[in-house]
Amino acid sequence: MPVTTIGGREIHVDDEGFLTAYDEWDPALAKELAARIGIDLTDAHRKAIDFVRDDYREQGETATLRRVSVVGGIPTKELFTLFPKKPAKKLAYVAGLPKPHGCV
Repeated sequence: MPVTTIGGREIHVDDEGFLTAYDEWDPALAKELAARIGIDLTDAHRKAIDFVRDDYREQGETATLRRVSVVGGIPTKELFTLFPKKPAKKLAYVAGLPKPHGCV
C-alpha cells in the first residue's frame, strides 16, 4: 500500500491517490486534498463531505452521486457546482474515501 506525505504527515493511499485508512482523515486534511484539485472548501462542501463519510461508516462503501443526491438531499446540479466535472470522484477524494464503484 503506497504512502504519501500530505500536510506534513504520512497518509496511506491507493494507486490513484485515494486514502485507504478511514481514520487518517480529518478536516485539515480535507482542506489540503481539496486544494490539490483546485477546490476551496465552503460549508456546502462540508455538508456533502459529512454525508458521504457518515454514509460510508453505515453502508461500508462510498456513496454514488445518486445516493448523495437522493438520500443526502444535495441536488445533483449543486454537486456538479461544488465538485466540477467528476463530482462523485472528487467528493470521495476530499472526504478521504475509496473511489465510488462505477467511477472511471
